[in-house]
Amino acid sequence: MDNLQFPLDFSFRISTLSNDFIAKDSRGATLAFVRQKMLKLVDEVQVFNNETKSTLKYTIKANKWIDFSATYTFTNQMGKETGRIARKGWTSLWKTHYEIFDGNQQADLVVREENAWIKMGDAILSEIPLVGLLTGYFFNPSYIVSRPGGTEVVRLKKEPSLLGRQFSVTKLNEFEPGEEERIVLGLMMMILLERRRG
Repeated sequence: MDNLQFPLDFSFRISTLSNDFIAKDSRGATLAFVRQKMLKLVDEVQVFNNETKSTLKYTIKANKWIDFSATYTFTNQMGKETGRIARKGWTSLWKTHYEIFDGNQQADLVVREENAWIKMGDAILSEIPLVGLLTGYFFNPSYIVSRPGGTEVVRLKKEPSLLGRQFSVTKLNEFEPGEEERIVLGLMMMILLERRRG
């Protein structure tokens, strides 16, 4: 997953019970079909080349059984670990916070929610009958991926939609070697987790 054409589009499917989505580039070309395995005690996500699932490109797997601060490891089709993403447990209660690690287990990127009030408003209003159905149009969180020095690299934003199905990924700066793959895989895992939590 290098030299991608940004912005990217992540679109969840509404026709299946499984939690899966299609990733496309700015030209509309399919980059990946992402499927979360259902009924697994340990989260596992498969990233295929397209909807036919002819080639498994990556596996993302949690390091432990359902946990608030689990780490999710990226493994390529040759079985090599290319990085991982970890949710910062209690910190993420107010404002979503993840760290992305490289293949040498070094934390080199941070993912933070831009506005925690959007998350709070969505959580409160989504519990109100009828009103809750419309929150997907008005509460659209965005997340910034940055380096430890503060350089912003990528923004992930939920697009207005009734069922929270559309996300866009915009490039803000040039990538350093290996960052692009880790960021895209990390964001794929993160939106599965955050979307599930509402």
